[in-house]
Amino acid sequence: MKPPAPSSVLRKARLSPYLFTLLAFIVFVTVLYGEDFTCIFSQIDDSNHHHHPPISKKKSEKLPFAIGESEKGCDVFSGKWVRDETSRPLYQESECPYIQPQLTCQEHGRPEREYQHWRWQPHGCSLPSFNATLMLETLRGKRMMFVGDSLNRGQYVSLICLLHSIIPKHAKSMETFGSLTVFTAKDYNATIEFYWAPFLLESNSDDAVIHRVSDRMVRKGSINKHGKHWKGVDIMVFNTYLWWMTGLKFKILQGSFDDEVKDVVELPTEDAYRMGMKSMLRWVRKNMDPKKTRVFFTSMSPSHAKSIDWGGDQAGNCYNETTMIEDPSYWGSDSRKSIMEVIGEVFSKSNVPIIFLNITQLSGYRKDAHTSIYKKQWNPLTAEQLANPVSYADCVHWCLPGLQDTWNELLFAKLFYP
Repeated sequence: MKPPAPSSVLRKARLSPYLFTLLAFIVFVTVLYGEDFTCIFSQIDDSNHHHHPPISKKKSEKLPFAIGESEKGCDVFSGKWVRDETSRPLYQESECPYIQPQLTCQEHGRPEREYQHWRWQPHGCSLPSFNATLMLETLRGKRMMFVGDSLNRGQYVSLICLLHSIIPKHAKSMETFGSLTVFTAKDYNATIEFYWAPFLLESNSDDAVIHRVSDRMVRKGSINKHGKHWKGVDIMVFNTYLWWMTGLKFKILQGSFDDEVKDVVELPTEDAYRMGMKSMLRWVRKNMDPKKTRVFFTSMSPSHAKSIDWGGDQAGNCYNETTMIEDPSYWGSDSRKSIMEVIGEVFSKSNVPIIFLNITQLSGYRKDAHTSIYKKQWNPLTAEQLANPVSYADCVHWCLPGLQDTWNELLFAKLFYP
């Protein structure tokens, strides 16, 4: 074999200095900027695995379904109730066949309608008018779902009442399948659904009909038991509060409800609720695409079981109340501020895009709007109860039409004008 020509060896030798220089340059840059590269990649990794405080979206990043922006500096949840005989109520009780008999106050003998004629007026701006056509067109080919307890079901039914009148009778239906109720607007290929899960997590109160359990308990880390039925939803509205309020402690099941010997721990109610909130946010992060979907959480619905809270009779409650509370700073004892603090803490530490519908304060003024005694009773009333209506007045749920229509006006405003 012939040895290589001298010129070939010389050419190869000439390449070495260039190669050496290039390698030296790469090493130099790596040493100089290696820490910056590491920082950049660690930030990318962190953003995929950890929560950070919410970052305000740029104006160009339009939220799904939004068609405009709210008036600058306007807090739609801060305002006052204004008498409105012209545009309230937004529908008639008798014209909405979907209202459960537990909420039809006129049908069950409420003698006046004053509670129906109030409109929420934010300070310094106005709520957009509820537009049923826009709402249904937005839901075309989509699923909207309310998940939570009977108060969320009341808001769900209110929304159906606000929408159904523009849908022909043959083109709508409502069916119930266990925990799931589905209203279908057939011409829009749209469904609006309600799923009964009063704790969001699996609990011993999950039966949609028989759930009056005195010793309430939830199973830790169990949100997927219900969450598997929520997948594919485009607009989600969660609520959970009242069912956690059994005292200062709450029972958490560590294992399974099928275990013969159950491993149960008691936590302060605030810690148990915090666990529920974190589970909800984890589920949303894993299952809701923020580029295509929207998620809302409705704050606690206040009850009015103690009229002493607003300067009334020590033995009274919402029974026979036909006027609202005028004190703008009123906060009832049934609405735990410690729970509001938990919500604020958990949400502020999360970058999950969820809109907080803060209906607590504005609803707290409305001691006049509860179903009280004007509803279908689950059991026949005794002579003693009939002699003392305060004893069986429902000061938790709300007459429809009424207050919860305002909750949906606020939902409408935040959906289309965030």
